[in-house]
Amino acid sequence: MVVAAIGSAAVLLQLRLYNRQQTQQVRSPVWLNVVGIVLAVVSLFSDVFRMTPAAAQITALAAIGAFSISSVIVLHAFRKRRIPPKNSEANS
Repeated sequence: MVVAAIGSAAVLLQLRLYNRQQTQQVRSPVWLNVVGIVLAVVSLFSDVFRMTPAAAQITALAAIGAFSISSVIVLHAFRKRRIPPKNSEANS
């Protein structure tokens, strides 16, 4: 879960730096990040919530999945803006 959090923080930092240079900003899905944070906190305090070890692992994996999906969405938006559109008239 720590690796996913570090990776997510790196993507969010890259997003902040990328948006400084662009007129049209890329946004990360906030609701997905909130779901990831909630799942991570639930997993962290699984003993307080009296969860089974299997349920704690599932919530941790779900948090990693939420962070991963959010990062993929942001990175896809970066790539989509970097590739120029193909001109069909140039090929004719």
